[in-house]
Amino acid sequence: MKAKIVITPKKAVLDPQGKSVQNALAHIGYTGIGAVHVGKYLEIELAGTDKEAARKQIDDACHKILSNPVIEDYQFEIE
Repeated sequence: MKAKIVITPKKAVLDPQGKSVQNALAHIGYTGIGAVHVGKYLEIELAGTDKEAARKQIDDACHKILSNPVIEDYQFEIE
Protein backbone atom coordinates (compact mmCIF):
# COMPACT_ATOMS: atom_id res chain seq x y z
CA MET A 1 0.00 0.00 0.00
CA LYS A 2 0.99 3.60 -0.39
CA ALA A 3 -0.03 6.72 1.55
CA LYS A 4 -0.18 9.97 -0.43
CA ILE A 5 -0.09 12.98 1.91
CA VAL A 6 -0.60 16.67 1.15
CA ILE A 7 0.29 19.24 3.82
CA THR A 8 -0.64 22.90 3.33
CA PRO A 9 -0.63 26.03 5.46
CA LYS A 10 -3.95 26.82 7.10
CA LYS A 11 -5.91 29.52 5.30
CA ALA A 12 -5.52 31.96 8.22
CA VAL A 13 -1.70 31.58 8.29
CA LEU A 14 0.50 33.89 6.25
CA ASP A 15 2.29 32.01 3.49
CA PRO A 16 5.25 34.11 2.32
CA GLN A 17 6.43 31.44 -0.10
CA GLY A 18 2.97 31.26 -1.67
CA LYS A 19 2.85 35.06 -1.89
CA SER A 20 6.24 35.07 -3.67
CA VAL A 21 4.96 32.53 -6.21
CA GLN A 22 1.79 34.57 -6.70
CA ASN A 23 3.81 37.76 -7.29
CA ALA A 24 6.21 35.99 -9.68
CA LEU A 25 3.32 34.62 -11.74
CA ALA A 26 1.76 38.10 -11.97
CA HIS A 27 5.14 39.62 -12.85
CA ILE A 28 5.62 37.33 -15.86
CA GLY A 29 2.15 38.00 -17.17
CA TYR A 30 -0.18 35.40 -15.71
CA THR A 31 -3.45 37.11 -14.87
CA GLY A 32 -6.33 36.03 -12.69
CA ILE A 33 -4.10 34.21 -10.20
CA GLY A 34 -5.65 34.22 -6.73
CA ALA A 35 -4.01 33.15 -3.52
CA VAL A 36 -1.22 30.59 -3.84
CA HIS A 37 -0.42 28.15 -1.04
CA VAL A 38 2.84 26.22 -1.07
CA GLY A 39 2.88 22.96 0.84
CA LYS A 40 4.48 19.54 1.00
CA TYR A 41 3.69 16.26 -0.72
CA LEU A 42 4.82 12.91 0.68
CA GLU A 43 4.43 9.33 -0.48
CA ILE A 44 5.00 6.60 2.11
CA GLU A 45 5.16 2.92 1.19
CA LEU A 46 3.28 0.79 3.72
CA ALA A 47 3.64 -2.91 4.48
CA GLY A 48 0.54 -4.96 5.20
CA THR A 49 -2.99 -5.05 3.82
CA ASP A 50 -5.13 -3.56 6.63
CA LYS A 51 -6.23 -0.19 5.22
CA GLU A 52 -7.96 0.92 8.44
CA ALA A 53 -4.83 0.27 10.55
CA ALA A 54 -2.73 2.08 7.94
CA ARG A 55 -5.17 5.01 7.95
CA LYS A 56 -4.92 5.34 11.74
CA GLN A 57 -1.13 5.07 11.65
CA ILE A 58 -0.72 7.71 8.92
CA ASP A 59 -3.20 10.07 10.60
CA ASP A 60 -1.25 9.77 13.86
CA ALA A 61 2.09 10.35 12.07
CA CYS A 62 0.70 13.39 10.24
CA HIS A 63 -0.65 14.89 13.44
CA LYS A 64 2.43 14.20 15.59
CA ILE A 65 5.46 14.58 13.31
CA LEU A 66 4.81 15.20 9.61
CA SER A 67 2.82 18.42 10.04
CA ASN A 68 2.49 21.23 12.53
CA PRO A 69 -1.24 21.10 13.36
CA VAL A 70 -1.16 24.65 14.73
CA ILE A 71 -0.36 26.18 11.32
CA GLU A 72 -0.86 23.35 8.80
CA ASP A 73 -3.69 21.18 7.51
CA TYR A 74 -3.15 17.76 6.01
CA GLN A 75 -5.09 15.27 3.95
CA PHE A 76 -4.12 11.84 2.74
CA GLU A 77 -5.31 8.81 0.86
CA ILE A 78 -4.27 5.19 1.13
CA GLU A 79 -3.91 3.23 -2.11
